[in-house]
Amino acid sequence: MVGIDVRHLGDFIREQRSASDISLRQLAKLAGVSNPYLSQIERGLRKPSAEILQQIAKALRISAEALYVQAGILEQREGSGAVPDAVLSDEGLNERQKQVLLEIYDSFRKENAAAQPPAGDSDEVAVTVVTAEPVSAATTHDKRAGGTRRAPKAPAPKAAAPKERDA
Repeated sequence: MVGIDVRHLGDFIREQRSASDISLRQLAKLAGVSNPYLSQIERGLRKPSAEILQQIAKALRISAEALYVQAGILEQREGSGAVPDAVLSDEGLNERQKQVLLEIYDSFRKENAAAQPPAGDSDEVAVTVVTAEPVSAATTHDKRAGGTRRAPKAPAPKAAAPKERDA
């Protein structure tokens, strides 16, 4: 891991831990590393392996990719459109929030791509319409009367009076 800015990585992990409201001891336990080792990572004194970064990411509930980018193991993924670009450039979101939003966005796009018919298929879409069974207004069930009775007829709409014509 040549060229890793361990201080920057440690700051990023500390920021994510604070945003998640997790203590150093809790994160160490969740990630399966010792408390002193995690403290050294956060202070920029240790270079964690990719495996340790993955464990920390899992414990923080962020993507391992986000930590790999911070560690310099992976290149920052460029946005592939207006939405990722907007999310990545939003200064009102922290890195964890950005990553979560991008993961949700990607999952929706993959889901929609999987639902698309293969090329060459018809553009027609099958639609299923569910309707309720018709209810007759002529009869109702009256529990108080002990049976079925005929519903009163609704008054017929009044016809409009014919307009007088000027002669």
